[in-house]
Amino acid sequence: MTNPGETSVDILGQHDGMRQVPSSRLTLLTCANFIPDDLCEGLIELIDRDRRPSTIADANGDDYFRTSETCDLDPKEAAVKDLEDMLFELNGINRAHGEPVQGQRYAEGQEFKPHTDYFEPGGLDYNTYCKVSGNRTWTFMVYLNEVEAGGGTRFKVIDKTFKPETGRLLCWDNRRADGRVNPNTLHHGMKVRKGVKYVITKWYREKPWG
Repeated sequence: MTNPGETSVDILGQHDGMRQVPSSRLTLLTCANFIPDDLCEGLIELIDRDRRPSTIADANGDDYFRTSETCDLDPKEAAVKDLEDMLFELNGINRAHGEPVQGQRYAEGQEFKPHTDYFEPGGLDYNTYCKVSGNRTWTFMVYLNEVEAGGGTRFKVIDKTFKPETGRLLCWDNRRADGRVNPNTLHHGMKVRKGVKYVITKWYREKPWG
């Protein structure tokens, strides 16, 4: 590993309970009970306090493409510090390469239609969002609660869906082995049918976040 904004399956696999999803098309791992219930509850409180309507970087004309609420969590909050420490212990990625932790809330009927997390090279907003820090390398997402129906995360290309489970981590490399962005990471935050879903997402960059 040559880039401090990266991690690897070998590093992540050292964590108890970490499992890699068998696939030659993308690098995707999951771990149940990655963070404890009390930390999940604390993060939910912070999301509820500061949430706002979600947006997308490249507008595509679909006003219902991402209908959740979101917020950047204050890094000074104790719960956020604890989460950041756990992620660093897990992945070893240089903290300077991390974006602020983002929290998302999905009420009934809300979703995030199929998308990738990286910025498309040559896209309208690529220079705006990647000029300083480069593109996104890894995504780390944690479900903070369970919902009564719906709300799964579906990776369409490999036909794999994860149901929200309190404390479960999903993480994936947004690129191929040769460094190109990987469209096989396309995923869908499926519509919540009953209940409310909370998740946090932490993205890392090729260069220090600025």
